[in-house]
Amino acid sequence: MLIGVISDTHNQIDRTRRAMELLVADGVEAVIHCGDFTRPEMVALCATRPLYFVFGNNDSAAELEAAGKDAGATCLGWGGEVTLGGRRIAVTHGHRPTEARRLLAAGPDYLLFGHSHVAVDELAGAVHHINPGALHRASRYTVAVLDLQCGDVRFVEVPR
Repeated sequence: MLIGVISDTHNQIDRTRRAMELLVADGVEAVIHCGDFTRPEMVALCATRPLYFVFGNNDSAAELEAAGKDAGATCLGWGGEVTLGGRRIAVTHGHRPTEARRLLAAGPDYLLFGHSHVAVDELAGAVHHINPGALHRASRYTVAVLDLQCGDVRFVEVPR
C-alpha cells in the first residue's frame, strides 16, 4: 500500500494542489497530513484520497475538526495512531515533544511528523521516523510517498 505524507502546507493552495496531483499520479491510496494546514479550506484540498490528519501549532483545532468532518477525513487530534496496510502509524506535528514520546511508547512501526520544514527519513530503534518536508518556507518543497509493503520512502519535489 502506498500512502502520501504531507505537512506544513500553510495556506499554499496552488502548491498543495500540485502536491496532491503528484501523489495521486504516484498511486497513493491514502494521505496523512502532519499538521499546519493553517486554514480549514486546505483540508478538502488534501482529501482527494482517504485523509488522516493532526493539528499543527498554526491550526485552529475546532475549525479543522469541523472541516475534516465535512471532507470525510479522519482527525487524529494533536497526535494519534492509525493502522494502514497492516502497519501501525503514529502521527503528530512535532511541536509537542510529550506527544511524540506518548506515541512512541506504544511501539508503532512509523512516526510521521512535520513542523521543522525539513525532510527526514531515519530509523530510530525499531521505529521509522519520517518528516515529508514542507510546502512553505523550505529550501525545497517536498512531500513523501511511503510504501508500506517494503518500507521504502521517496521524497517528491513539488515545483515552485
